[in-house]
Amino acid sequence: MPASAQNAPPPPSNTPPPAVTNPLSTTTQPDPPKDPDKSAAPAADKALAPSAPLPAPGGTSPAASAPTATRSTLVATPGDANDVDEVSLPAKPAAILAGRTKWEEAVPSLKGAFARIEADLAKAGIAPTGRPIAVFTRTEDDGFQYEAMVPIERAPDAKPPEGDGVRFGTTPSGKALRFPHKGSYDAIDGTYETLTAYLDAKDVVVQDRFIEEYVTDLSDKADDKLDVNIYALVK
Repeated sequence: MPASAQNAPPPPSNTPPPAVTNPLSTTTQPDPPKDPDKSAAPAADKALAPSAPLPAPGGTSPAASAPTATRSTLVATPGDANDVDEVSLPAKPAAILAGRTKWEEAVPSLKGAFARIEADLAKAGIAPTGRPIAVFTRTEDDGFQYEAMVPIERAPDAKPPEGDGVRFGTTPSGKALRFPHKGSYDAIDGTYETLTAYLDAKDVVVQDRFIEEYVTDLSDKADDKLDVNIYALVK
């Protein structure tokens, strides 16, 4: 997970650290949100109260969730673990849940957010179509804020009840640099160091948020078979 707050000290070494304290001087920090408690992630156009199931799109019967292994990534072509590539991220409909957690609770918090989204989608009869995504939107001394997202085919036609839980919007889109990470989540800071060194060397300016797409399930921070796509959106 990234830590992009200006001058924020890195988390303790025994916790899942952010990639970097700041994406170098080449990274342009956007205007902060008016309300610091609100995320700067893509605005959602609909809201879903997690306790109230939604009607399935088009009035169809509830659909079973697609197995996570069969879901597509944002970019179909796999990345090279030893290289950085330029990609174009499409804006896909997604169920979104905002969260905030401590550094040491990163993996359990993200897993819990994805599970909650999946449960609400199952109740609504909406099948996920893409891999889980985390958009890191704000970092603090003792933790960070994020948007957990699960891509779906389309949002339901009927407007769901208002609430503070799962809601519908779109995944971040536009030109991006993809940095694959293969290995434990404990070691992901090394990939972020490579990312920021690349941005510095190439003089690339990116948005002040990073995206992690979990190609394999986020099960445990020590899982050395974890496969993650890290995206930096180019300004």
